[in-house]
Amino acid sequence: MLALTLTADLSGVTNLSPLDTEDDPYFFTFKVQCTSCREIHPTWVNVNRFESNGVSGSRGEANFVWKCKACKRESTATIRAPASSYQQASPPKRQNIIEFDCRGLEFVEFKADGEWTAKGLESTTVFAGIDLQEGEWFDYDEKASEEVSIKDVKWEIRRA
Repeated sequence: MLALTLTADLSGVTNLSPLDTEDDPYFFTFKVQCTSCREIHPTWVNVNRFESNGVSGSRGEANFVWKCKACKRESTATIRAPASSYQQASPPKRQNIIEFDCRGLEFVEFKADGEWTAKGLESTTVFAGIDLQEGEWFDYDEKASEEVSIKDVKWEIRRA
């Protein structure tokens, strides 16, 4: 089991999570490494929790099925549950966002290239379309009359 964790400094917002619905799934983007030959695949791969692929020689299914170009071994990854939202904390604390059951592969790097949402800490304002690719985000909460931000975004892939 691997977990994608997030540590970030949230100011004025909480409940940060990927926009992930069946009609508009969030694609988690990773660099992948084969655990058999240790080769790191040069291109980014996408995984979403609503996609299901058959596993060769098995009746099982996985969210991500991948064949290593170097050793030809087939590997899988399955998302265990919907993504958890990141809660505002002071000081910022590392929190699990999503967990994967990986067989024959490991995710080694994450790229946050989809839309995220958050809720105002002191208001009911919902912020959508948050882009975390640059590692920070700034906006203004009209209802709370204050600037809101997400800074010092750090992603880590750890054993769960």
